[in-house]
Amino acid sequence: MTRQSAQWLLPTLLFACADPLPPQMETGFRWPDGKLAAVSLSFDDSRDSQLDAGMALLKRLGVRATFYVVPERVESRLEDWRRLARDGHEIANHSLRHPCTGNFPWSRDRALEEYTIEGMRAELTEANRLLNQMLGVDPATFAYPCGQTFVGRGRETRSYVPVVAELFFAGRGWLDETPNDPVFHDPAQVSGMSMDAKDFPELRTLVDSVRDSGAWLVLAGHDIGAVGHQTTRVEMLEELVPFLKTEETRIWLGTVEQVARYIASYRESIGGAGSRR
Repeated sequence: MTRQSAQWLLPTLLFACADPLPPQMETGFRWPDGKLAAVSLSFDDSRDSQLDAGMALLKRLGVRATFYVVPERVESRLEDWRRLARDGHEIANHSLRHPCTGNFPWSRDRALEEYTIEGMRAELTEANRLLNQMLGVDPATFAYPCGQTFVGRGRETRSYVPVVAELFFAGRGWLDETPNDPVFHDPAQVSGMSMDAKDFPELRTLVDSVRDSGAWLVLAGHDIGAVGHQTTRVEMLEELVPFLKTEETRIWLGTVEQVARYIASYRESIGGAGSRR
């Protein structure tokens, strides 16, 4: 090999051996304050344990989460939910009746197979109205009950994702398999990954992966307690939240609404696809 060819080859080899640029650097996207990725904590169904165990825990840890609630359950403990809202947590829409497929026996009287687009729109609008009346909030995001996004049967099946895109700033799924690419993802179909029944090491691995890729990880849970299939473990949160808040981790820990609005602002600045608000 000649000296001249070696000089040409050296920068090529250096480039090939270098770590690939994170997606946010390749696209020009930047998380705020030098952060490398974003994580949001969210909880569904307005369950009692979110108030009994979660409210004090999250306050002690100094973190704000997103709570996807059903108005009837909020009304049964109205003062507690008002206090949670005053603490700065996001109170968001989880529908009026929590409709899912009728294959769940408990959802047979509100089966998505029997819904229409017009009926779903009316339900989500009414849930917004009631939450505003009870808590003084204007829900900006929505979580699909059971993660299911359809109404109807067979050839009459329709997606209600467009309704969510019209009424809300973002719509979050459930049991999804991947975090969200801030440049590419659909705000009306934000991936939500389960944190129920998981230990800190499992979630630490997931957080490390989103930090490397510059993605947005939305964690979704239900009850807050020690054990249970649909329970986000207190012990896990006591390890996860301090880890996320360290300067070395460089993770933005924000509510679903906060992160969704930041991403939408970026997309609007470059003329890309955003959301309705």
